[in-house]
Amino acid sequence: MNVEDKKYGDIDSRFNIMSWCTIESDPGVFTELIQQMQVKGLQVEELYSLDLDSLNSLRPVYGLIFLFKWRPGEKDDRLVIKDPNPNLFFASQVINNACATQAILSILMNCSDIDIGPELSMLKEFTKNFPPELKGLAINNSDAIRAAHNSFARPEPFVLDETKAATKDDDVYHFISYLPVDGVLYELDGLKEGPISLGPVTGGPGDLDWLQAVQPVIQERIERYSRSEIRFNLMAIIKNRKEMYTAELKELQKRRERILQQISALQSERVADSTNIETLNKSLSEVNAGIEGATEKILMEEEKFKKWRTENIRRKHNYIPFLFNFLKILAEKKQLKPLIEKAKQNTSNQR
Repeated sequence: MNVEDKKYGDIDSRFNIMSWCTIESDPGVFTELIQQMQVKGLQVEELYSLDLDSLNSLRPVYGLIFLFKWRPGEKDDRLVIKDPNPNLFFASQVINNACATQAILSILMNCSDIDIGPELSMLKEFTKNFPPELKGLAINNSDAIRAAHNSFARPEPFVLDETKAATKDDDVYHFISYLPVDGVLYELDGLKEGPISLGPVTGGPGDLDWLQAVQPVIQERIERYSRSEIRFNLMAIIKNRKEMYTAELKELQKRRERILQQISALQSERVADSTNIETLNKSLSEVNAGIEGATEKILMEEEKFKKWRTENIRRKHNYIPFLFNFLKILAEKKQLKPLIEKAKQNTSNQR
């Protein structure tokens, strides 16, 4: 999840690049990160399959985020667009450790039909004529974005004066984005000089066409790495499911009310039409089943978000004082040293 340090070490020294922590690639983390940037009506879901049924079930999909192990020196001969569509927001990645947030921003800043909030709206307007490197620096200088990102920093027992640069033996991971903009499917990678066009597509986030087009692109990338690497991660930025199911539930409840009124009107007639009543009762059963299903899905979403909140609280909580005092109590009771010796012995026995 770290950006490759060597590539942007010179940029860090030339500009005042502020510290950004590494964050975990997790749908709950990304969803809360988006919410903290004041973006409304979205959530992030992890994809475990690239089959079209899985992709179709998540529509509308505003963009996909792909995590993979970065391999230094890998050649990519695809054409990079140096003069992209002015409606396309593309920023160079000049921040170490922020490639996850930048991949998310690459999607959010290119979605015209969602509420991205005041902070991102102002940033998008302010940087609309900037070249990619200055857009990247503007992201770095956004206190709100950096604060949202760094809210997931893990407490550290020691603060180092210098950040350790990644070496060739370290595992370095990188995020890139896929999304449709103005009828074109793009791959946005902040480590490249510009966006890459993957061809024309019809429709937008709510259509299946762009998902059908991106499926073989991601599949080919996975297969290219699969011999030596199995750690991949694919996330989708989608419309908030609870809001969708709640809107669906309200429509079903209105429909049920209309059916009940029709049944009541027919039953009040002297000679009721049994065929019509039977048809309406059948429709009523279908609507009731739909209401039950929508209610169940809402409860499942609420439970999922509750789980995400709990996990994020645990991620952010500082357990170090507790551990320090726990070790101190063990030492005072003369129990710490024997436990250390026992652990050493167990380790040596396993070798």
